[in-house]
Amino acid sequence: MKFAYDLHIHSALSPCGDDDMTPNNIVNMALIKGLDLIAVTDHNSGRNLPAVMEVAKRQGLMVVPGIEVQTKEEVHILCYFKNLQSALKLDEIIYNCLPNIDNNEDIFGKQLIFNSQDQIIGKIDKLLLSSTALSVNDVFVLTKGLGGVCIPAHVDRPAYSIIFNLGFIPPSLNVKTVEFSKKDKPETIIKRHPILKKYNYIISSDAHFLWDISEREHFIEMEYLSFTNLTYILCPNKEK
Repeated sequence: MKFAYDLHIHSALSPCGDDDMTPNNIVNMALIKGLDLIAVTDHNSGRNLPAVMEVAKRQGLMVVPGIEVQTKEEVHILCYFKNLQSALKLDEIIYNCLPNIDNNEDIFGKQLIFNSQDQIIGKIDKLLLSSTALSVNDVFVLTKGLGGVCIPAHVDRPAYSIIFNLGFIPPSLNVKTVEFSKKDKPETIIKRHPILKKYNYIISSDAHFLWDISEREHFIEMEYLSFTNLTYILCPNKEK
């Protein structure tokens, strides 16, 4: 079966995310757009995952818990997990690896934590747009150790991309799948960056506003919806 997905969505916890990116708004917009599977991947945090997943469970939408980590090389890595507990373990590690720089809401935006009724229950003080002290390799090792998988984010962009910042994808990472941006056709991206020809790819929205969440346009083929099936699609040679 084919399932429509968007595996890169930001909530209002990300300072660059719109304040309307609340758990209920995200889930309802995904359903309106006909999506079967989403991932909420805030910058360097998973604190809104409990609320989003609670709402999604009530609505019958599958949510993969995720975090978009910014490494010390200023590379964005999408980390996906089979359960909330694993994502929150990485969240704790990341928070301790962020520099002690306070968020300035007037410059960067709010970093809001919600409950499942879209009520604001807290804020994160540290600036989530900072680079962590973790290397790209550190993030891959930590995520794998927690049973998750890593996907280099928006590899075709000139900012926060593993291709542009490192110049290549280290073979030691054993990357099988990368994320392409929506702005160009895959064949155009591959023509521009022939190194990407050997990788599988996903295309997600990187939505910071509700209207940017993907339509029913990108599909993953699986026997049924499960993190295990998704894992073996994103990482075909992953050890069982």
